[in-house]
Amino acid sequence: MAVTPEPENLGGGVWSVPVPIPDNPLAYTLVYALESRRGPVLVDAGWNHPDAWTALRDGLASLGMSIEEVYGVVVTHHHPDHSGLAGRVRESSGAWIAMHHNDAEVIREFRRKVAADAGRTWESDALRRAGADAQEVAAHRTGRPPVDPPAVPDRELADGDLVDLPGRKLRAIWTPGHSPGHICLHLEDGDRIFTGDHVLPRITPHIGLFPLDEPHQDPLGDFLSSLERVAEMPAGEVLPAHQYRFTGLAERARQIIEHHEERIGEVLALLSDEPVTLWEVASKMRWRYPWEHMPPHGRYMAAGEAAAHLRALERRGKVRRHDAELLTFTLA
Repeated sequence: MAVTPEPENLGGGVWSVPVPIPDNPLAYTLVYALESRRGPVLVDAGWNHPDAWTALRDGLASLGMSIEEVYGVVVTHHHPDHSGLAGRVRESSGAWIAMHHNDAEVIREFRRKVAADAGRTWESDALRRAGADAQEVAAHRTGRPPVDPPAVPDRELADGDLVDLPGRKLRAIWTPGHSPGHICLHLEDGDRIFTGDHVLPRITPHIGLFPLDEPHQDPLGDFLSSLERVAEMPAGEVLPAHQYRFTGLAERARQIIEHHEERIGEVLALLSDEPVTLWEVASKMRWRYPWEHMPPHGRYMAAGEAAAHLRALERRGKVRRHDAELLTFTLA
């Protein structure tokens, strides 16, 4: 079991507050507070859960700050362990919420879909097209309670924009892949970069294609390009959203690139001239837990990651997709 660290003063007007993620092996999100002339600005906010709210509130208090003083929340990406509490912080303090415009649109679209289809049947349809059988689809529908959509941001950022951090320079760097609008945040007056989930010290973020047959997205290709970009950035200290801070951004980014190139080779080796479904490919890939022991939601996420690697292979001209009732693939 991971040991949750204590809130910490990192120096230079930057603090970290670990915020727990319920029932998740990641254990916690590192929420960062940055000093400004208008009050603290948070980088991410944590999961929307009573225990997480208590940890964020009390953690800030232990560092001499309060929720009510928060001036803004800049969210690295829309996932619930980063954006979940942003709305509650805004309600308590009047703070603004900012994120990249691509993820702001993801949230708006998610809210539209949930309003039109509260049962989220689009996920069941996607699983069927991927090749999951009826039992797998039913298990997914009943296996995990759905997460509510996060708050819609007040402000939208583009690549290169400066965040509203009075008296300081915090620049948004668009790094799509883990989400369409993921951003890293370069603290130019502090020789630090907040990497969200883009670059983590020991693990790699989930890179999935959702919907599983989305025709215009190449999340893995975007992710690899984004890693090449941040590898060239001058930043002495890396402050990720999980695990621990570290140095050596370029080296770690290139390690992650190598990992995914190996995964691409693994997926390619599973294909032949005979069509196989997305579900079959995912079931034969190497995962942290064996496929037969993976919970339904885990298999859905694994299928999304398999789809992302297959899409990258399509873009490289190595794989051909057959757009019929089932998502099937062959060597090109």
